[in-house]
Amino acid sequence: MTEEKKVGFVAMASEKTVGEIPDIGIGMIGHAFMGKAHSNGWIQMPYIFWPPAAIPRLVKICGIPEAEAAEAARRFGYKEYTADWKEIINDDRIQIVDNGTPNSLHAELSIEAAKAGKHIICEKPLARNAAEAKDMRDTVKKYNVKNICDFNYRMVPAIVLAKNLIMDGKLGKIFHFRARYLQEWIMDPNFPMVWRLKKSLAGSGALGDLGAHIIDLARFLCSEVQSVMSVSRTFINERYDESSKKKEKVDVDDAIASVVEFDNGAIGTIEASRFAAGRKNHNVIEINGEKGSIWWDLENMNNLHVFWADEKPVETRGFHCINVTESYHPYYEYWWPHGHIIGWENTFAHTALNMVNAVVKNKALEPYVATFEDGYRNAVICDAIIKSAETGKKELCIFE
Repeated sequence: MTEEKKVGFVAMASEKTVGEIPDIGIGMIGHAFMGKAHSNGWIQMPYIFWPPAAIPRLVKICGIPEAEAAEAARRFGYKEYTADWKEIINDDRIQIVDNGTPNSLHAELSIEAAKAGKHIICEKPLARNAAEAKDMRDTVKKYNVKNICDFNYRMVPAIVLAKNLIMDGKLGKIFHFRARYLQEWIMDPNFPMVWRLKKSLAGSGALGDLGAHIIDLARFLCSEVQSVMSVSRTFINERYDESSKKKEKVDVDDAIASVVEFDNGAIGTIEASRFAAGRKNHNVIEINGEKGSIWWDLENMNNLHVFWADEKPVETRGFHCINVTESYHPYYEYWWPHGHIIGWENTFAHTALNMVNAVVKNKALEPYVATFEDGYRNAVICDAIIKSAETGKKELCIFE
């Protein structure tokens, strides 16, 4: 890996002394699953990647109800809490707004943050549809704020290594990309209605929740998506809503499958389902090229499997399992001795690192880190998949 590539995803201010390290104010909107994951990343980043360009200062967290926000502030170490997200946006002590809210709140909150001059991290998918995502993309460009759409699997060292191998031409021309992201958590017909099962709040179902991740990896590792041909299914059409005390219609997909064409001539498949019995967080990708192949499994995320077509001797040719934990591997210089693996939660420390370096040192986020531009393009592809499933026709992915 070249030094230029290394700087593309991590750059440390190693010349600083402790007394000279500035701090940078963080405002977290959302206190549940993603609020916990992102907060852990902010806390962990400076003591792993020491000395950092700036030390995140956890100023304020927002959540509803306010009592839960108060408990989250105490638990995660935020100085203050609120139930009003506008307090986060308007707080002069905060330079970075971290938006970990449900999908329906991504657009409004991120746009207002950009207008206030805040740098923004927004959870994926960037928005419920491409129109919302375009407004978000256009706003961060207009107000010139740093922005990340947190497709955190780009932060996995093995995925960055795969990216570098592909960029260096080690696989040659890419022929195939295939990915599946499978979970099982809503298979029970008695599982209640939640926001992820409502189009007005989520935008889509398994597609936006899981499929968006592997669409991002497709774009990151293979090429831009040109067209899609898709099917979708909703297997349980009604769920009991504990708020309304009645059954309500599920109007998002439980599963999708799509054949995709890429700008570089490759073809691929993308499958996402929350109805895969026995699958907990099964995210697997494979890429086949003229010089070799790569495959990776999130549930074994520190290993990258690589096959070289011209390897000698032929009799022992096969896939190699590379344990991506050496000090020269992406991000790993500051982690543990080789073989001491990191986990899913550590990808958010990498997100925090990249955002702080972008804000303080003006380090480039692209191509290694997904920005709102990537989030917008992802949303265009998701919209095309939905439309193709509705019409039964191939849909082109047209970006503006």
